[in-house]
Amino acid sequence: MRILSKRQLKELVLYSPQHVARLEKAGQFPKRVQLGPNRVGWVEDEVLDWLQQRLDGREESNRHS
Repeated sequence: MRILSKRQLKELVLYSPQHVARLEKAGQFPKRVQLGPNRVGWVEDEVLDWLQQRLDGREESNRHS
């Protein structure tokens, strides 16, 4: 299992930290993991699954167009 830092997450999803936090709060993005008092991370596999769902949704949209 690999944990992504905020910087690594931003490189993958291209969202601002504020937008990621809004999506997390709405249950639309994988929850962060509290690693220490001032450190959080995200499980890489969960983020990659989330991205794959976006790609799959894009494929579905293209087939129905």
